[in-house]
Amino acid sequence: MDPPTGPSSGPYDYELLVIGGGSGGLAVAKEAAGLRKKVLILDLAAPSPRGTKRELGGSSLNTDRIRKFLQQASLLGKAVQDSEKHGWRMKDHGSHSWSDLVEAVQEQVKARSVELRRELKRWGVFYLNARGEIVAPHTVEVTDMNGGKRRLRAETLVIATGDRPQYLGIPGDREHCLTSEDVLSLPHPPGRTLVVGRSAEGLEWAGFLCGLGLPVTVILQPDLLQEFDPKMAKKIEKHMIASGVELLYHCSLNKVEQTEACSNDVASGASTTTPQPASRGRLQVTITSKDGQTKQDDFDTVLLAVGRKASTSNIGLECVGVQCSQDSGRILVNEWDETSVNHIYAIGSVQHGRPSTTGLSMHAGTLLARRLYREDTTLCDYTNVPTVMFTPLEYASCGLSEEKANRTFGKASVEVYHSSYWPLEWELPARNKDSCYVKVVCHIPDDERVVGLHVMGPNAGDILQGFVAAMKCGLTKQQLDATVGIHPGSAQVLTSLTQTQRMSEALMMRGNC
Repeated sequence: MDPPTGPSSGPYDYELLVIGGGSGGLAVAKEAAGLRKKVLILDLAAPSPRGTKRELGGSSLNTDRIRKFLQQASLLGKAVQDSEKHGWRMKDHGSHSWSDLVEAVQEQVKARSVELRRELKRWGVFYLNARGEIVAPHTVEVTDMNGGKRRLRAETLVIATGDRPQYLGIPGDREHCLTSEDVLSLPHPPGRTLVVGRSAEGLEWAGFLCGLGLPVTVILQPDLLQEFDPKMAKKIEKHMIASGVELLYHCSLNKVEQTEACSNDVASGASTTTPQPASRGRLQVTITSKDGQTKQDDFDTVLLAVGRKASTSNIGLECVGVQCSQDSGRILVNEWDETSVNHIYAIGSVQHGRPSTTGLSMHAGTLLARRLYREDTTLCDYTNVPTVMFTPLEYASCGLSEEKANRTFGKASVEVYHSSYWPLEWELPARNKDSCYVKVVCHIPDDERVVGLHVMGPNAGDILQGFVAAMKCGLTKQQLDATVGIHPGSAQVLTSLTQTQRMSEALMMRGNC
């Protein structure tokens, strides 16, 4: 819905003005409009350094949906191989068209962006594809796509500008490297790819590309998956190696140079039916090991996944005194999601020191609008936030890692139940018998309350979701054991865990004697 252009009848043009069109911003805007408030949302995200444009929706649209699409694309290739053991006879083993995948995903992203605009209109939210900068208390300068400026006043402001991929700050990174925002702007397959990163995003992309038949190398950072359970991270790492991903340890990327231009047929976006590289040796990278040794190698694509930076610069926060963390640049907020300025709030990944997922941002945005306009006092619970990694072997978790539980309660007060399992759908093709795994972390003095739950296997996120609700209600190991499992199914393994970490360690020690 386009905003009115006439003068306001009161001191403010809007009761709520949201800067940023990500999942959290959309949620707070729609909920407030549903409570009959006059709401404007501003969203004009700058393109990436490679020129890739972002659609309305933030990371939920431009990253999360794409992650799921690409995971499915890579899993389908494996499913085709498995189908022969289920009686299917293929004329050939199939081939993959990168251009067809890119076209389909881009069409879905654009269609979803159009649908979001329609949703905003149905909810009565005013929307401008424009940039917002706070220039005074309650005052935002709006700059449209053509450079036109005007000032609007709002009673309450919400910052929901999200974050963007970071760069390394090395020679050639912005000129020659891609981030997750750019990969699907390639009209040709990425070819031999070097992924640089310590995050879940990096391993996910490595898994996607490897699953499509592309050669992938990953430079691992020292703090790999620092936000996840270390033992689970090690299992993910082993499965990545088994899937065909090459991992480089204790080294860093120092320089990226272009040594060859793309061949004309690839650069023109010609369709291919197999994932062939753009041209061999197109990018030369310089890698330095921990002991100072350097080596050079050639790749077709270098993908950076070295973390994300909050989009909090150049939006006027310092003009009105909104405080940000000096380390992360993210906004400091209290338990009410309020910044250091009492009429300005922040939602989503711009917040400092809080977990960041699309589902959490949507939930927090909805609750914020209800507190502001419905006299609701419910706060967003930033503990026990479920998250999922779309690696080749999917991993989902909620609550504490084993390591953090030991630090929090003391190792003597923590019991860990765990088990490997073999999904039924993997039995006929005889796939990876012991690679799927679950772990339940319990606090013994509190009736073995479940404080951490970890699942690694097909559809791990969907398996975990129901147990998250139970954890919110104080789930204990006894209640978990009393739950009737659905057979046959992977989730039932969580209802029949008897092996503990202590038992496993004792058996290992006995075996070593």
